[in-house]
Amino acid sequence: MRQAILDTDTISFFFRGDFAAVTKVNQYLKENDQLNISIISYYEVLYGLYYKDAKKQLPRFLDFVAINKVIPLTQTSARISAKIAAELRDTGQEIGHNDTLIAGIALENDFVLITNNNKHFSRIKNLEIDNWVVIK
Repeated sequence: MRQAILDTDTISFFFRGDFAAVTKVNQYLKENDQLNISIISYYEVLYGLYYKDAKKQLPRFLDFVAINKVIPLTQTSARISAKIAAELRDTGQEIGHNDTLIAGIALENDFVLITNNNKHFSRIKNLEIDNWVVIK
């Protein structure tokens, strides 16, 4: 199985115990040592937990992060993201900076992006996406 990076929504489904997401994560971990998440998704999840004052969920998420890999935003992924954002803006199909940055990180690292947000991410050329929320 090709290396993958989880989008924020997939992380949320996994933590809510979504059967399909949990099943796919377990299948992925049989072939790979760790899950990958972007620094952007790390930020988005932390922001949501702090905003909701989710004291029980925060340590659980931090433990999850400690055993997996957070992929940084680099100059290369920022350049890829900026190009994507400009192209999408030019065609009136903007998706927001966070999603554009997540896509840039996925493209730089040649990861499949695991997301339930096909509406946004399907607009990006050369980005392979998969949905682990819906069992195929």
